[in-house]
Amino acid sequence: MDMKLFFTVFGTVFLAELGDKTQLATLLFASKSAAALWTVFFGAATALVLASAIGVVGGAALSQVVNPRYLTYAAGVGFILIGAWTLWRA
Repeated sequence: MDMKLFFTVFGTVFLAELGDKTQLATLLFASKSAAALWTVFFGAATALVLASAIGVVGGAALSQVVNPRYLTYAAGVGFILIGAWTLWRA
């Protein structure tokens, strides 16, 4: 296992997920279901693992058709556009 890649992905995803709507929704479920905290945890964890698996499979399939360098450019432009749109709407 490439530990440098692992920690890069972990750090990026961890920071991206902090304080997002998924974490806030999980917080709300946990506050309403104090007796079922493990159920909330496993439900949220399973959903995040499945979403990540879809991303990995999709990225692997897409990289067979499109040069990964172009995917990186597209992702960068997409993030910039989303950021600009968010600033414009604010």
